[in-house]
Amino acid sequence: MISKNDIIRVEITDILPDGQGICKTDDGFVLFVKSAAPGEIVDAHVMKVNKSYGYAKVERVITPSPFRISPDCTAFASCGGCVFRHITYEKELEIKKKIVDENFARIGGIDIRCEEIIPSPQRDGYRNKAQYPAALDRDGNVRFGFFSRHSHRVIPCEDCPLQPSFFAEIVYETELFCNEYKIMPYDEQTRRGLIRHLYIRDGRKSGEISVCIVATGNIPHAEALCARLIKKNANIKSIVLNINKKDTNVILGDRFITLWGKDTIKDELCGLEFEISPRSFYQVNHDGAEKLYSLAALFAEPDGKHILDLYCGTGTIGLSMARRAGKLTGVEIIAEAVENAKNNAIRNGISNADFICGDAGGAAQSLAEGGFAPGVVIVDPPRAGCSEETLDAIVRMSPERIVMISCNSASAARDCATLKNYGYDTKRLIAVDMFPRTGHVETVVLMSKK
Repeated sequence: MISKNDIIRVEITDILPDGQGICKTDDGFVLFVKSAAPGEIVDAHVMKVNKSYGYAKVERVITPSPFRISPDCTAFASCGGCVFRHITYEKELEIKKKIVDENFARIGGIDIRCEEIIPSPQRDGYRNKAQYPAALDRDGNVRFGFFSRHSHRVIPCEDCPLQPSFFAEIVYETELFCNEYKIMPYDEQTRRGLIRHLYIRDGRKSGEISVCIVATGNIPHAEALCARLIKKNANIKSIVLNINKKDTNVILGDRFITLWGKDTIKDELCGLEFEISPRSFYQVNHDGAEKLYSLAALFAEPDGKHILDLYCGTGTIGLSMARRAGKLTGVEIIAEAVENAKNNAIRNGISNADFICGDAGGAAQSLAEGGFAPGVVIVDPPRAGCSEETLDAIVRMSPERIVMISCNSASAARDCATLKNYGYDTKRLIAVDMFPRTGHVETVVLMSKK
């Protein structure tokens, strides 16, 4: 019988999407081992025991996996971001492709295999967006970092390898400001303090940077902070304060105050110029997004067709193929993003696009009831996937093709299984690694009417 704090020797046979290795003891007890690599033998320190499985961490590596490498980030062991930093990128891609295959077979019951996984053009520095929670360190200094896995304990990690180096400079400068003026971070337990998050975004092609400070109220000496930041980096074009007074895990509140510069920044993607506000959805991996959207266009075959783009955000996916389409209709629930999408169409001289502000399911149902009949429906839902209402409306509109883009292959497989029951076959499945070193992978699915 295995108990907590036992150290047992095991062989890692597989690895989960969250980077935990899987092994079985001689009596069939399953252990999930943090920071293990596939194919290696380790001494595992048991941390928690349930009835039929438990959790452990690597105490020492006895026979290293051929895929194990030394992590190049000091926060890797405790940060909740990267999960594959201890194995080769080639093996990471293989693991992610296998996960997609297994989800479509097991959850979707669909007889299809992922054709390939397209690597990210960059493995590090690819993220154009970072949201750093604030906390006090052991010495009482304000620090920004990331939440530890499965907790809200902040691990200081200003210089994250996934972000560009100039993000770290902005983070350090903001920390200095907060410590100099004694501006305290928000404490979720006591509900006291001011600074909740530092949110940075950059336009990878334009070079423009947006800095958003999320706080429970106005920031004292905000002019001094703005002056310090723009002196540190002249590419900062927008500094915004977001007010979030709610006791919630949601990062952004509803009120935005521009402290300096513009309300938004711009960037270029797929040959188009886009306006991006702090609340706008915009793919975090710019170069990977161009590969993703090119693949979506290949699957959609949009020439001359009416495209319905659900969960359209600022319109990036639909607008990237609008010039080939007969017409584009986008649906997005965030009002600011809809305004961005409309302005993006005007900015790029695209006159055959309109955008509706509303919930994807409700708007799709209204369109279906009005006899709307698009040739192609593109869906890029949140991780939870499409609602039943959305899928039902899509089927009622009877498009020739459905192109699903998803950052969660499990929910994508479930939704494709539902659409299969309504007469749509899954024809093609390709993965795109938009999030190297993390447990996430994007999938693009083509479905066509039987």
